Amino acid sequence: MFQAEPNKMIDIFNNFYKGKKVLVTGHTGFKGSWLSIWLHELGAEVVGVGLEPYSEKDNFVLSDIGKKIMADIRADIRDGEKMKEIFAEFRPEIVFHLAAQPLVRLSYEIPVDTYQTNVMGTINIMEAIRATDSVKVGVMITTDKCYDNKEQLRGYKEDDPFGGYDPYSSSKGACEIAIQSWRRSFFNPEDYGKKHHVSLASVRAGNVIGGGDWAKDRIIPDCIRALEAGKPIDIRSPKAVRPWEHVLEPLSGYMLLAQKMWEYPTEYCEGWNFGPEQESVLTVWEVASAMIKNFGYGELKDVSDPNALHEANLLMLDITKAKMRLGWKSRLDALQTIDLVADWYKRYQNDDVYSICVNEIESFIR
Repeated sequence: MFQAEPNKMIDIFNNFYKGKKVLVTGHTGFKGSWLSIWLHELGAEVVGVGLEPYSEKDNFVLSDIGKKIMADIRADIRDGEKMKEIFAEFRPEIVFHLAAQPLVRLSYEIPVDTYQTNVMGTINIMEAIRATDSVKVGVMITTDKCYDNKEQLRGYKEDDPFGGYDPYSSSKGACEIAIQSWRRSFFNPEDYGKKHHVSLASVRAGNVIGGGDWAKDRIIPDCIRALEAGKPIDIRSPKAVRPWEHVLEPLSGYMLLAQKMWEYPTEYCEGWNFGPEQESVLTVWEVASAMIKNFGYGELKDVSDPNALHEANLLMLDITKAKMRLGWKSRLDALQTIDLVADWYKRYQNDDVYSICVNEIESFIR
């Protein structure tokens, strides 16, 4: 029988996850693999549901987390009946829904697939939660791009209107509207304990960076590919400003939120932002420059194109609510974030990747 490993790591969640059955969609992806490793180290029984990994160098593949968790399942969230079957078989108590088509530029090429995966996939997961009486907490991961971005000089708050210019961003705005509807219609806090036993929240993070991400059109993977090939780093949008944060920052927020939702089911089931402090909001050029400085070599090349597909130039999040009500805070500044990101990419070819991830989680929570 599966046995979760004993808790070896400092546990900032006070043993909450030990022995809990946690289903993670998108566990083969960048954020999902890190979440699965962290949960596994805390003694959770992790059930992963996802597609094949993007590349053989992905964090999921190199860390071998799929062989360590309770169940590693290949399935598509667009298949609603399959989702219900998986939920019925494994009976999770907590669900983190991360599976998505996550790329802005790709969404212009496959807008229908993007909507089917992001909107209908999210609805399928909520319907699977509704059909399974074991689930107590559902944390639905969307994005900071779910807001109707006016490129304003203040951070977006949780009650700002949803929207989105490109198919990816607008699909995530649509997800938020669906989550809000399902919460009001089927998981209403006022009916908790009478008609249902589910606390449902949505979470929105900034531009998440970290080790083991090789996705196309993302600045860190683009930097590493160029550095490894001895080529200049092409920068499409040098002046674009983003709320950069290490992958462990929002994950710590998601996990803290799920714990609060379990303990106080009607008080935290709403939308939450998890972003960096204002001083970590850098341009793409500044982030790439910091990576070059960290590695000690490389050069940047401005390849901006005035006729390129639309991508927002300015996006910031207001994290006051998470700080005040959850006691969550961003732990790393921009340069500490870059240091931790670079650490993984400097070591992955020679060191045990699972150990690298565990070491980085431990240094993050100290």
